[in-house]
Amino acid sequence: MYADFAYVYDKLMYDINYRQWADYIEKIFEKNNIKPKILVDLGCGTGSFCIEMCLRGYDMIGIDISEDMLSCALTKAKKANIPDEKLLLLNQDMTEFELYGSADAIVSLMDSINYIISIKKLKRLFKLVMNYLNDGGLFIFDINTIYKFENILNNNTFHYIDDDIAYIWENNYKKKNKICQFDITFFVKEGELFRRFDEIHYERAYSIEELTSIALESGLKVEGIYDSLSFNEPNDKSERIFFVLKKLGHLS
Repeated sequence: MYADFAYVYDKLMYDINYRQWADYIEKIFEKNNIKPKILVDLGCGTGSFCIEMCLRGYDMIGIDISEDMLSCALTKAKKANIPDEKLLLLNQDMTEFELYGSADAIVSLMDSINYIISIKKLKRLFKLVMNYLNDGGLFIFDINTIYKFENILNNNTFHYIDDDIAYIWENNYKKKNKICQFDITFFVKEGELFRRFDEIHYERAYSIEELTSIALESGLKVEGIYDSLSFNEPNDKSERIFFVLKKLGHLS
């Protein structure tokens, strides 16, 4: 998984405004009165968010299970003239990641948390976050909501076509186990012809209550739960929700 996908990922994410996402993350920092220096991005993909934050002066650690994704990230970082000391890329499973120090904040964006379909592995990730965060540090992540899986993605097909790439994205959501299967067929132009390749991805739907319970179990305090890229409360039709968790210090 992710091998061929890595090289078309940015085409797939063409509608994501990474500057807007970075602005929002910085607003969360400001709202919580922290000024982090070292940030970790779990599931960093091709590195667009990491690079944007490096350009804003942060030291970034990007973690992804896909070597191909990280290869793309490294190429993009060099093109953006990001110094080696500002961006460290680690090829690790985000549910088993290891750091050589601690971080001021950890993020996991673009519904990376939904990709963890095992609750046991998700709990392990939260405990690792708790272990590697500095006191007062934040863990910020977003999820696709149950509403989105049931009403937007389920049994729906999406497509995209331009001169160099086309894809068909079919979704099948099982309400019983809360798992959504994405069947994606790509056609990528190579010379005068198009090469076809297929990917299958899975995401799991999590409720606010489930994630809040896992956070508390891991020792993280829930500081806020917000509707997408805002500080509004989620509603029953929210499609993306952000969680802001905090590691309390010993005297907090």
